[in-house]
Amino acid sequence: MIITRLAKVTMVAGLAALALIVACDNIVDYDSNYEFVRHVLSMDTTFAGNALKHRAITNETLWHVAYVLIIAVEAVTGLLLAFGALALLARLRSPAAIFNRTKVWAVAGLTMGFGLWFIGFLVIAGEYFAMWQSKIWNGQEAAFRITAVILGVLIYVSLTDDDLAE
Repeated sequence: MIITRLAKVTMVAGLAALALIVACDNIVDYDSNYEFVRHVLSMDTTFAGNALKHRAITNETLWHVAYVLIIAVEAVTGLLLAFGALALLARLRSPAAIFNRTKVWAVAGLTMGFGLWFIGFLVIAGEYFAMWQSKIWNGQEAAFRITAVILGVLIYVSLTDDDLAE
């Protein structure tokens, strides 16, 4: 059905917009989320006496490198998703085999986004750097929401589409 294909294009385009806006915001307002990265990596707002504090990164250069890497992954995620949405839209009425193969760009972007928000923010920041212990600098809820949406879209987009009815 064409509506199913349009739904997939819309979902991928929506996530492209999200990732590109987040990347753009982080560039335009660099200092706001730089502070977030700095506090998470330095572990300065985790529980007092935290036995994991030996993991803290206190080097300002490394804070900037980590933040620039985050912004780059957000931007690449957004670009892959935007290209994926446009490619799917261009092949909206193509045979199923072509439409299904075209999903590779969207799947790549969704996978990259999953890697950033799940692995980067929930696993590395949340657990390794104990972000969950911070009352102020804790982005786990937001990261989980984005991860859940990405995962849902990834599952839906990956479902095989059939040929359109004549």
